[in-house]
Amino acid sequence: MITTPFTQAFGVQHPIVCGGMLAVGTAELIAAVAEAGALGFLSGLTQPSPDALVAEIERTRQLTDRPFGVNLTILPTISPVPYDEYVEAIIRSGVPFVETAGRSPAEYMERFAAAGVKVVHKAVAVRHARSAQRLGVDAVSIDGFECAGHPGEEHIGGIVLIPAATAVIDIPIIASGGIADGRGLAAALALGAGAVNMGTRFVATVESTVHENVKAQIVANDERMTNVVFQKFANSARVAKNSVSDEIIEIEKRDGTTFADVAHLASGARGREEVLRKGDMEGGVWWASQSQGLVHDVPTVKVLVDRMVAEAEQVLERLPSLVS
Repeated sequence: MITTPFTQAFGVQHPIVCGGMLAVGTAELIAAVAEAGALGFLSGLTQPSPDALVAEIERTRQLTDRPFGVNLTILPTISPVPYDEYVEAIIRSGVPFVETAGRSPAEYMERFAAAGVKVVHKAVAVRHARSAQRLGVDAVSIDGFECAGHPGEEHIGGIVLIPAATAVIDIPIIASGGIADGRGLAAALALGAGAVNMGTRFVATVESTVHENVKAQIVANDERMTNVVFQKFANSARVAKNSVSDEIIEIEKRDGTTFADVAHLASGARGREEVLRKGDMEGGVWWASQSQGLVHDVPTVKVLVDRMVAEAEQVLERLPSLVS
């Protein structure tokens, strides 16, 4: 067993996290993560309303009696999101952990603290991590440039970003981006992190409810099979390489193009429906990290977590033999 300040503070068996993933972080996957001794976060905004989130929390509890959390991504949206009501739903449901992303969770911190909810905030830069610590969050999940999703505009890989953060942050750091096996877990611990977060690796598991074609594609892809789109618009996003994301890249290269020129291709709703649900791998954009190059099978979550921990233990036990 690997014990870290993170496992001790959050009361979980293993220093492994499955962060919130829109349309992926549902009861089946998150309950399996909890049952495996890791910490999973339901995707709050996958649910169409706060009441639906309460129902999904209850559905997860029917599948596991172990702790789990809820992700709340706070971003500007075309249709206003009732964030206050989602926060109330999380608190009312007695969820012990929340993972925030996007904007600062400052306006909700007092309510979470009063309810005894531990807060993990996702960051993509050391300065953001320091700001989160000053707010009083309980842990910071920091994304290296290898990650799926939005890695920020500074494009710093985890091998630099993680130790840069752990050097100045006192609360537990969760290393995220490009991690998919026990070697990555051992490396993150060596860099000072207290846990690792994985997204793409957990998508390719038996309990993940995405279409089987998505899982097979992750296994087939290597570390080169991603595109970083929207750099021209200062909103970099790492997605899987396919004909749609290739077309976005080509449009971005043209002089004078704006986001409006790629919006029809970049639609998240299109990707979730055509790719994640229907399995058309050229049907839209979908999130994937460079860790695809480390994913070679589709195991159960328990097999994955147990294998990762055992592999990390072997690495950590071997390293002292290199010192003379």
